[in-house]
Amino acid sequence: MGTQADQAPSCTSAREQLAALAAAYAADPEREAPYARLRRVRPPVGDRPARSASVLVLFGSLDGKPAEHASPSVPAELDVLLVVRASTLRDHAGEIAFPGGGADPEDAGAVATALREAVEETGLEPTGVEVLGALPLAPTVSNFTVTPVVAWWRAPSAVGVVDAGESAAVFRMPVADLLNPERRCLTVLERGGVEWTMPAFRTEHGLLWGFTAAILDGLFEELGWTEPWDQGDRLRPPGY
Repeated sequence: MGTQADQAPSCTSAREQLAALAAAYAADPEREAPYARLRRVRPPVGDRPARSASVLVLFGSLDGKPAEHASPSVPAELDVLLVVRASTLRDHAGEIAFPGGGADPEDAGAVATALREAVEETGLEPTGVEVLGALPLAPTVSNFTVTPVVAWWRAPSAVGVVDAGESAAVFRMPVADLLNPERRCLTVLERGGVEWTMPAFRTEHGLLWGFTAAILDGLFEELGWTEPWDQGDRLRPPGY
């Protein structure tokens, strides 16, 4: 599904690829998710009951500084919305993540949860968001079962930290810079005598790793955007 070599990458083509991928999963519920490896990694910590959650995987056309890295597959202005979670949160404190969180009883489904949480965390205007589709469920080590909701920012709005108790920063990351082989690495940790490796990305806001990195890595692979990178570049994630 990657961009053809004789075509200049554009945000329009990137949106079309994302929409086609979301449609493919909607048409075939049994299709294996691009992040299926999450189902085979370390088990949840603790014995809390599983809870449903959603994240908003929101791509758009960057309104600030474009990517520094030149990607053959995506344009310099393509970006994805991310947050740095507050250091005081119970789960995944201080990590870089998609906007999102646990479902409320009042939410009318996974998409509603993702949009509500994104508004609460970033202040975005939801009417400017075009939902492309929901991807298969993904588990987390904190025992959430998460629905990634892929969307396109057709009318970007101002975003920022709404509640310092929820987010320490809100930023739009150029996708081409995430694809830069120099930013790619693997995190390695050991639990129960077993070593686990997961994809990660170096950013100006710190290391993007864990669940969010696995989702992005899987999407990039599925879309044909990934560039070859050194998988021998391994490090311990923060706090481990």
